[in-house]
Amino acid sequence: MNIMTYKGYTARIEFDERDNLFVGRVLGVKAIIGFHGETVAELRTDFEAAIDFMIEDCRIRGETPARPYSGKLMLRLPPDVHAHAAMMAEVHGKSLNQWAAEVLESAR
Repeated sequence: MNIMTYKGYTARIEFDERDNLFVGRVLGVKAIIGFHGETVAELRTDFEAAIDFMIEDCRIRGETPARPYSGKLMLRLPPDVHAHAAMMAEVHGKSLNQWAAEVLESAR
């Protein structure tokens, strides 16, 4: 997976063969934040500038910059999947939250 991170923000990177250009998009924020560069160095510079601009713009407007994720996750699961997950957590001597966090972490 082609990603870049800066100040806690993550972006997905792709290469546009038609324009011979690297393009990126910041993930996990409501605003659409895109950037590009002909080289990886240009891409990195534009990514960091885009994040710094968003943070500064929020400061000027008196807003808190959007953080990608809060760490809270609510899932809707079929009852049998929920029951199995709860059983697996119990087997491992953990709360469902601890067990699920470990399983999701291992999927990275």
